[in-house]
Amino acid sequence: MDPDALPQGTRIGRTALRVSDLEEVTEFYRDIVGLGVQRRSDTTAVLGVDETPLLVLEGGADASPRRGSSTGLYHNAFRVPSREALGDALRRIRNEWQLDGASDHAVSEALYLTDPEGNGVEIYRDFPRDEWPVDDDGRVRISTEPLDLERIDAAAGGSTRAPPGTDIGHVHLEVSSLETFRDCYVETLGFEVQTTTPRAFFVSAGGYHHHIGANTWHQRTAPVSGRGLSWFEVILPDTQTLDALRERLAASQVTVTETDSGIAVTAADGIEVRFRLG
Repeated sequence: MDPDALPQGTRIGRTALRVSDLEEVTEFYRDIVGLGVQRRSDTTAVLGVDETPLLVLEGGADASPRRGSSTGLYHNAFRVPSREALGDALRRIRNEWQLDGASDHAVSEALYLTDPEGNGVEIYRDFPRDEWPVDDDGRVRISTEPLDLERIDAAAGGSTRAPPGTDIGHVHLEVSSLETFRDCYVETLGFEVQTTTPRAFFVSAGGYHHHIGANTWHQRTAPVSGRGLSWFEVILPDTQTLDALRERLAASQVTVTETDSGIAVTAADGIEVRFRLG
């Protein structure tokens, strides 16, 4: 095992989006995704489940549109703890929104949709970890097959809210270069590659199927800008891991800023990644 690899217990924390219509986007994540509004001001909304914040919306009517060439968010992936909760999400989407797609990934069952400002959203549930397919080299194998939506719908319990245990399982990015993404997120930050395709990488910590996805499907070339992804957060399990990351970053070309709770990193394509202890 790579001694610099991030350990099991590493996970995604909050993500933040810059939005133009704060009211409309807040209503979407409340009514369709099923999050609760925890705090609200004229410029910011924080949504989550129980006492756990998951999504920060940074509002501003003057927020410029994301340019077609800009890198940034492909989707935020909200992980629910059961097929029942996934069925409830499917019913909310069918009743009040539009489903863009649905897939069985062999490690998870996933629903895909788009928020009012064009940000991708995945709602998914994992299969038990001992059922995930693993290659001979130990990497988790992710595939894409059609999802039986009627089986998902039949499991629904009728809830209008995401249940306790819901979190952000992963973040999927649009990047300008997979080689640069790997140099930053794997070689420097310490994630490990799980699955690759000619135009996508999926990396994780502790053997999870993926905490971060990255693709070049739409040939983005410019740094992140405008509406969409503002930053996302990685939660580390202990002080030793955070200190080791600081040491690696000190020897790299990555820009690091100390924060009250950890560090903020300006990663590839200008994407801000915040690290703190959980």
